Amino acid sequence: MMNARLIFWPVVAMAALTFAVQMRMYVTRIGEMKRERIHPQSIASSAQAAARLKDTRAADNFRNLFEMPVLFYAAALVAFLTAQVNALTLALAWAFVGLRIVHSAIHCGYNKVMHRFYAYLASSFALWALWGVLAWGLLG
Repeated sequence: MMNARLIFWPVVAMAALTFAVQMRMYVTRIGEMKRERIHPQSIASSAQAAARLKDTRAADNFRNLFEMPVLFYAAALVAFLTAQVNALTLALAWAFVGLRIVHSAIHCGYNKVMHRFYAYLASSFALWALWGVLAWGLLG
């Protein structure tokens, strides 16, 4: 019998990725604001920030981490609460997290759009598969 709490390790990893990107965002944003002498009030809105700041990669990725991953967090809870934590759901959860790490590394790094898109698409497939497995399990 697999320990159902194992499903929360990919959740912890996903949260750690989010915190790491958040720290990267602060470091790059504060550094650019100091170098370019940008007053904080002049970037009070996201539109103002996009117009004034040159490097928005980490901020853009940070926002991405509150889109599809929300469905991942819900899937982990569904898996746990419905006793569907098994090798397949755990593998799909880790696949999603691993691919989101790749996506974030590309987005915050060299930012080649098609490479980033392929990582995003692959992570989406993993999440769709996870939800498909969970839905199938709820039928039984």
